[in-house]
Amino acid sequence: MASRSPGIPRPDLTGRDVLAITVGIVIGAGIFRTPALVAGAAGSEAALLIAWAAGGMLSIVGALCYAELASAYPNVGGDYHFLQRAYGGRIAFLYAWARMVVIQTGSIALLAFVFADYASSVAPLGTHSVVVYAAAAVILLSGANWAGVKLGAGFQRWLTLVEVAGLVLVIVAGLLLAPAEAVPRPAAGGGSWGLMMVFVLLTYGGWSEAVYVSAEVKDSPRRMGTYMVAGLAFVTLLYLLVNLAFLRALGLGGLAASDAVAADVMRLAMGEAGAAVISLVVGIAALTSANATVMTGARSTCALGRSFTQLGWLGRWHGERNTPGNAIIAQAMIALLLVAGGAFARDGFQLAVEYTAPIFWFFLLLVGIALFVLRLREPDRDRPFRVPLYPALPAIFCATSLYLLYSSIAYTGIGALIGIAVLAVGAALLALLQPVTLEETWS
Repeated sequence: MASRSPGIPRPDLTGRDVLAITVGIVIGAGIFRTPALVAGAAGSEAALLIAWAAGGMLSIVGALCYAELASAYPNVGGDYHFLQRAYGGRIAFLYAWARMVVIQTGSIALLAFVFADYASSVAPLGTHSVVVYAAAAVILLSGANWAGVKLGAGFQRWLTLVEVAGLVLVIVAGLLLAPAEAVPRPAAGGGSWGLMMVFVLLTYGGWSEAVYVSAEVKDSPRRMGTYMVAGLAFVTLLYLLVNLAFLRALGLGGLAASDAVAADVMRLAMGEAGAAVISLVVGIAALTSANATVMTGARSTCALGRSFTQLGWLGRWHGERNTPGNAIIAQAMIALLLVAGGAFARDGFQLAVEYTAPIFWFFLLLVGIALFVLRLREPDRDRPFRVPLYPALPAIFCATSLYLLYSSIAYTGIGALIGIAVLAVGAALLALLQPVTLEETWS
């Protein structure tokens, strides 16, 4: 039997891997931070829980839209490939460029810093302890994924199991072990649904990343939707339970006033030992999300390399390891540069990454519209999975993305110009590149 071309991905991943990527990248460090912000904007405990449930449902709607695109156009490029088919290579390039230089690499660096903060508190390594730990995390996770997709996916499965176990421990501590709030605390905010949903949907972010491995999954493309929805349904259940645990232990006002809500709950339930345990859990959650980001980010960079002659070295796929090795190396180098920059200007660095949010939601909106465009343009295309209740659910997804685009611009204000500057640099670079045809991209 002839061997598969070394430049083409092999379907080595399973449904468990898709679930681990979906769950692991969504349950990041955010769930240990944003509940207090959501509580601060909530008018009541019921409103807070409704917001978390609504966030899960809206994310599932988005996952259904992505599942149709992934089943019809399985490709390691994910969003990049969808945008390329719907709008052409130039729009898609700007998105992949932003992912490569800021969005994904910035996320990897920030998550590495979150892990490093907790690691340094347990075992400090001197003056530059945080930077050393952050750089080590980037190198370790990138190395594991460079060594092979099976090793990277194995890391993801085990890290996700530990991460979920830690979150379950917080739920048990808050619901069963911690004493219920002894003194009623004042209610939190006056009820700002818009602000609540911005923070809630931020915490659910990352679910779309699973489509970047759609070309590497053994099962039928139709099952991508099942895996993504199942993963998000599980995350939604966990998020509701953990917020119930926070409310039982701290009350709405106490939750809103807490700077480290999970640590406060664990301290009530288990003393200082419990607070120390949660530090470990947060560090592992950051590593879990970072590993999934390394895996999916490199695949969009690889697809970018396949689309332009001068970037061809980024698009090389190592057949034996079944991984985009050059793209992983390039991504790690950029992330390490951001880690080094963050050592000198952590606040400005974090703000620069956050200010790319308008760009992210703009392109997510374009992906939602692409579903309509591609259905009209390619009506005979085989779509193993179709969004139910079309066109209502895709319209809801687009409306949600449009709202978050507006909210992110309103939140960042003039800082959104940083994201525009990133795109402007990409547009200047695009003028120098020679695109290949869509058909040649994975030939």
